[in-house]
Amino acid sequence: MMDNIIIGQYLPGKSFVHSLDPRAKITAVVLFMVFIFISRDPFVLSMAVVLTVAAFLAAGIPPRFFWKGIRVILLIVLLTFTLHLFMTREGDVWLDLGWLTIYSGGVIEGGLIALRLLLLIVLATMLTLTTTPVDLTDGMERLMSPLERVRVPTHELALMMSIALRFIPTLLGETQKIIKAQTARGASFSQGSIWKRLNALIPVLIPLFAQSFKRAEDLAIAMEARGYAGGEGRTKFRQLAWRKRDTLILVLFSAFGAFSITTRIL
Repeated sequence: MMDNIIIGQYLPGKSFVHSLDPRAKITAVVLFMVFIFISRDPFVLSMAVVLTVAAFLAAGIPPRFFWKGIRVILLIVLLTFTLHLFMTREGDVWLDLGWLTIYSGGVIEGGLIALRLLLLIVLATMLTLTTTPVDLTDGMERLMSPLERVRVPTHELALMMSIALRFIPTLLGETQKIIKAQTARGASFSQGSIWKRLNALIPVLIPLFAQSFKRAEDLAIAMEARGYAGGEGRTKFRQLAWRKRDTLILVLFSAFGAFSITTRIL
């Protein structure tokens, strides 16, 4: 199942979303993330669903490929909904079994949070699928460039975030290999109580951490061997180009944000 996780991967393509400037895509995702958590209006959330579906269609990502990669993450959304369902005690009682009481407030709050998380995960996943790691780094660095006036190492921060995203599928692949190796040696990860399953993960985590540190050290040595010394004085071979379509996307998401704030105030 871990082989299907697509967070941090890039899917080559020539769609409308692929051709957007990374600064526009990153800004749009951030605006979307902020504004969907501001408003509770059903119409605003419906607009957010429409925007997400439109972005998915414009990205040209195969639905089956996307579903295989995101279904594991849906467990987090389901867990979030379940926690709100059982822990929120507001509104009318919808179900009372003595040991289990479900309130209308729990269903509403759980549904709202689950929907927001789902939309955010879908849009953020599309960002990584339609943007190369190099473009992500350049886009984040350009967006954070005003912070250089207060001596914030924007280049290094953008590089670290890009490397972290890039290493997600690599670490998942390493985890899968270790699990298969441990299973071949008689380890069981799907039988027994939950404590036995957690204890069975210890032989997986130790070599995984060892491999992670080794990869980090190899990457650091490779960067030093190529003369990397931070962002100071560096020039760029590839220049980002802002076009009308990027402005259109920002105007669209800004209008959505303004409407979200208006419904929140009124």
